Amino acid sequence: MEVAAQLKRGISRQFSTGSFRRSGRFSFKRQDSLDPRRNNMRFTLGRQSSLDPIHRSPVNEELTVPENLDSTMQLLFLACRGDVKGLQDLLDEGTDVNSIDLDGRTALHIASCEGHIEVVNLLLSRKANFDARDRWGSTAAADAKYYGNVEVYNILKARGAKIPKIRKTPMTVANPREVPEYELNPQELQIRKGDGITKGTYQVAKWNGTKVSVKILDKDSYSDPESINAFKHELTLLEKVRHPNVVQFVGAVTQNIPMMIVSEFHPKGDLGFYLQKKGRLSPSKALRFALDIARGMNYLHECKPDPVIHCDLKPKNIFLDGGNQLKVAGFGLIRMSKFSPDRAKLLQPEANIDFTSLYVAPEVYKGEIFDRSVDVYSFGLILFEMMEGIQPFHPKSPEDAVNLMCLQGKRPTFKIKSKHYPPDLKELIEECWAPKSFERPTFSEIITRLDRIVAHCAKNGWWKDTFRLPWI
Repeated sequence: MEVAAQLKRGISRQFSTGSFRRSGRFSFKRQDSLDPRRNNMRFTLGRQSSLDPIHRSPVNEELTVPENLDSTMQLLFLACRGDVKGLQDLLDEGTDVNSIDLDGRTALHIASCEGHIEVVNLLLSRKANFDARDRWGSTAAADAKYYGNVEVYNILKARGAKIPKIRKTPMTVANPREVPEYELNPQELQIRKGDGITKGTYQVAKWNGTKVSVKILDKDSYSDPESINAFKHELTLLEKVRHPNVVQFVGAVTQNIPMMIVSEFHPKGDLGFYLQKKGRLSPSKALRFALDIARGMNYLHECKPDPVIHCDLKPKNIFLDGGNQLKVAGFGLIRMSKFSPDRAKLLQPEANIDFTSLYVAPEVYKGEIFDRSVDVYSFGLILFEMMEGIQPFHPKSPEDAVNLMCLQGKRPTFKIKSKHYPPDLKELIEECWAPKSFERPTFSEIITRLDRIVAHCAKNGWWKDTFRLPWI
C-alpha cells in the first residue's frame, strides 16, 4: 500500500497561521524548510459534515500525501479515495476503525459523504460505530442522506442507524471559527456509564487517557436562563484563573448537549473528607494547608478588574492533589448582585447558598451587603477545625451552630491547650472570625502572618522540640 500515492480527488489545500485547535482542520508537516508556512498546511477532505456551517468545496487538485502521515489520517484519506484494499491493510495492522480527527470525523463519516459503498460495508464489518457524531453532531447516516447517497443511507439504516435530532445549545456559534479555544470534543470524554448525575456535582471521567472531573449541566437547565447564565459565569471565571492553589480548568463542551465543564481530577478528594478521616492535624500540616488556602484565596481576591468573592468557602470546596497540595474550588457558583467591585449581595439567597453550612459568614446569612472579608471569616473556621480536629460547636447540629455564630455572635471555644498552638495562631483565628468585617485581616496579611509564624517555629526548633515532627 502506497500512502504517498497521488490522491485523485476530494482534497483541497489550505494555508493558515490561525489556531489549529479552533479550525479543526487536519494538520501535518512536510519535509520542506524553505517556506515556513508549508509546515502548517491544512487539508479538507472532500465533502464535509452535513452540519458544518461552512461547506467547503474541494479543489480538483492532486497532492502527494507525506510519508509521516499518522494512521488516523491515512484511514480518512483512504476512505475518501474509496481504497478498499488500502483500508483493509491499515485495519489489519491494528489501526482503530473508529479513529477520529479533530472534528470528531471517522472513516465511516467520510465514506458516507463520498458514497463509497464497498468502503462502508468494510468499515461496518470491522465494527465501525455508525452512531458516532462529529463536532457538529452529525452521523454517517445524516451525511449520506444529505449528499444523496441513498444506497449507503439504506445500508446504515438497516443496521439501526438513525438521523439524530439536532439540538442547538444556548451557546452554539454560527461559524466554526468562533468556537472557543477551550472547546473539547465530547467523544474524547469517557464518563462512566451508570454513574448518577447530580446537579452541580462533578463526575470522574477520562479525557484522552487522563482522569478529569466533569460537571454536566442538568437536562432541565437548558430552558432556564438563570441556569445558563450561571453556567456561563462559572465558565468565564474558571477560564481566566491560573494559580497553583486554585483548581485548574481543562476545557468545556458548549457546542453539544450535554454541556460540560471539565477540570483537573483530585485523587485524594476534598479537605472535608480528609479531616473526617484524619481528625486533628499536626500544627505543621495545618499551617501548610492554611497557607495553600490563603494563597489561592488571595489570588482570587486580587483578580482584576473585579475580585472574585467565593462566598461558599468550606472544606468540601477545597481539594487535595496527588502531592497533598490544596486547591480552592467551587467559586463562581453563588449568584450575587454587585454594588461595587468589592461589595455585593446575594441574588435569590435561598436558591444560592446552603444556610446550614457551618462556614457561612454572618452578613451572608442575614442577607446583608458583604465584601471579600466573608471568605476570611470562613477561613478562620476552617483553620480552627484543622487545629482542633472537630467542627465548631460539635456535637451541636449545623443549624444550631450557625444560629449561635451568625445570630447570637458566639464563637467556638479552643479546647486544645495553648502550648499545642504555634505562637500568635489563636489570635489570627479570632481576628478572622471577628463579628465586624472591617476587623478581619485580608488574605495578603494572613499570608504574611502565617509565614512569620512558620519562620518563628522553624528558627526556635518548635516543631522538633514540641512535637518531634518534621515540616511536612
